[in-house]
Amino acid sequence: MGAVPSTPRWGGSSSAARPLDTAEYLISTFIGDESFPISSDFWHKLLELPLNLQWPPHRVHEACQALARNNYHTRHLAKILIHMAWCLQESISTSSGAPSLVYVKAVNAVYISSVFLKYFIENEKEDKIEDLYLSVDESEPIPTDITKDLNIEDFVMRSVLSFIGSIDVSPDTYLLHLELLNFMLIAMSTQLLSGPSPGPEDVNPFIDAAMSQESSLVILVVRKLLLSYITGPSISLNSASYSIYSEGSQPGVLQRVSSAAANLMLLPFNFLVSSSGEGSRSLLADCSLHVLLILSHYRKCVAGNEPITDISNDTTASDSLLKGSTQFSDNPYCKALEHATDVEFDRVDTEGNAHAGPVLRIPFASLFDALGMYLADEAAALLLYSLLQGNADFLEYVLVRTDLDTLLMPILEALYNAPKRSSNQIYMLLIILLILSQDSSFNASIHKLIVPSVPWYKERLLHQTSLGSLMVITLIRTVQYNLSKLRDVYLHTTCLATLANMAPHVHRLSAYASQRLVSLFDMLSRKYNKLAEMRDNQVQLVKGNSIEGNGLADDTSTEMHIYTDFLRLVLEILNAILTYALPRNPEVIYAIMHRQEVFQPFRNHPRFNELLENIYTVLDFFNSRMDAHNVDGEWSVEKVLQVIIINCRSWRGEGMKMFTQLRFTYEQESHPEEFFIPYLWQLVLSRCGLGFNPDAINLFPVDPPSEKQSDYEVSSNGHVNGESTKHAVFVEP
Repeated sequence: MGAVPSTPRWGGSSSAARPLDTAEYLISTFIGDESFPISSDFWHKLLELPLNLQWPPHRVHEACQALARNNYHTRHLAKILIHMAWCLQESISTSSGAPSLVYVKAVNAVYISSVFLKYFIENEKEDKIEDLYLSVDESEPIPTDITKDLNIEDFVMRSVLSFIGSIDVSPDTYLLHLELLNFMLIAMSTQLLSGPSPGPEDVNPFIDAAMSQESSLVILVVRKLLLSYITGPSISLNSASYSIYSEGSQPGVLQRVSSAAANLMLLPFNFLVSSSGEGSRSLLADCSLHVLLILSHYRKCVAGNEPITDISNDTTASDSLLKGSTQFSDNPYCKALEHATDVEFDRVDTEGNAHAGPVLRIPFASLFDALGMYLADEAAALLLYSLLQGNADFLEYVLVRTDLDTLLMPILEALYNAPKRSSNQIYMLLIILLILSQDSSFNASIHKLIVPSVPWYKERLLHQTSLGSLMVITLIRTVQYNLSKLRDVYLHTTCLATLANMAPHVHRLSAYASQRLVSLFDMLSRKYNKLAEMRDNQVQLVKGNSIEGNGLADDTSTEMHIYTDFLRLVLEILNAILTYALPRNPEVIYAIMHRQEVFQPFRNHPRFNELLENIYTVLDFFNSRMDAHNVDGEWSVEKVLQVIIINCRSWRGEGMKMFTQLRFTYEQESHPEEFFIPYLWQLVLSRCGLGFNPDAINLFPVDPPSEKQSDYEVSSNGHVNGESTKHAVFVEP
């Protein structure tokens, strides 16, 4: 097709026969100002040559700048993307045989495309995606198998997704799978350029192309991504099985990956050889999960005159005013996850599914085990949340498992180590517990599971503790941590809502958990009393015509109102235990009797006296039994407990007032994308080591505060309302 023009080489030896010089020559030609037709032999030479250039970062940057200057004329970025798609299609057709030169070309094409595409995306000016020039000049000859109006991003994404969905991971294909997942992260990173609220002006060509694929392909891709996460294939890049990529004594394309030296293709992708942190098993598993989460949480905002298949449901009047015109197109990856069924079920079981079209079938048991093993990772917690919140079949599967400790123990351990976790991770884990606590069978079964020991709990030696008691202890500890550090109203409410759901089903709550429950009321009451004293002092300032004092008094009154609701919730929890589960919980009665003085100051309080009546009914009953009981010597804990246990049998609940049982449920905000999309990309950038240009990021603050403050407010009807970047808890009527 013609000789390669004499583009100047970027350094190197004077010997033109060495592979290094040839690779450098071709790369320099690729970024130069000479345009090569898409059918030119130049592309085959470029992609077939082992790329082992060892360029420092500034030369990689200069190469990207050179292509950016010339791409509007050469359209070389679009052309190498087309060649990448062709290589993937050829790889699919030859997948039955041993890896061949086509795999080398595919990996090289993905490497080169990713490096330069990343630079183009993160250096766009004024969100001009069209500067990518994803089209071929109409004046140049086009091969007969493509059309002039070819949508390159759709063509590329269809080829990428087809390879991922149809080719199994093996030692021969591992690197190509990994590179394609990294390419997808790069291609979808256009989301970083937009604000946290998706709008109709946002341009995300590659992820939009992924959304437009046929449902059958989407099912295959989601299944393969989940299986890659479940199985966690980890293959050493130094493995001898890759020697097929080398010809004779020349280095193969994989040699540069296993080498410690930096090179042109590896420099922007240091995450390919770095661990993604706690809870990970393999690079491929982590990348698969990140890609799946970004795909499934994407929302494309469309204008009102465009066809849509999914309209946002605004649940509150205020939210409707703010977001009423927002409409989103359907996300097939999200739908695939929501309608996924267990592979163990017969097909007959899925025929009644209202979801039309193909259904994703995955091994729930393996997924359950994988999630339990790696829930310390934030991305794993997000996947579990997505499945529990959106997939009724998976939620039901989890609830009927008899080994709930598989999931709960890592969640509780993560909450125990809250200071080491991000506030977003704490929120997600608490929401997971809240969703599970909505089921009465879950609340009953966790008290039947006995945990032999809890080595990560340092404050006290816990032996033979029920999972339910450990959950109560950990939730109360989380409230205490939040009170002293985060001071987030939403976190408080979620913890207490979960405890309230659990309360009627408590069975043999441990002594330590019972003590912590009463101590929780004491801790909140002391905070309440302190606020009351502050308010009284500020009222005196107001009387002195102090404008500052007036503002402080209003703030303190608002905080007092919040803590009043918290105290009422704790009293509701104690009431539910005493009303529905008193005979089964002598330790709770003992803890209340032992610390009964903490309730006295609130006995005549208008907001608390009604809820305290039942507590004092129980106290009067058991105090009278204690007074009537003759005991030799002094009372001991064992003797008091024995009297309580004996008299629990004769307890009939006389004089107890029956209150409406509180049942808190979780409802996702009508615009969850404003929370999840920024959160997911923060995880990707921090875990994958993807060094994106911080000046180009508009999705979230580049240097966010270390501790996020919540702007939730608790309303008088028990609802929790806040900005759509968070989540809502409400009381079921």
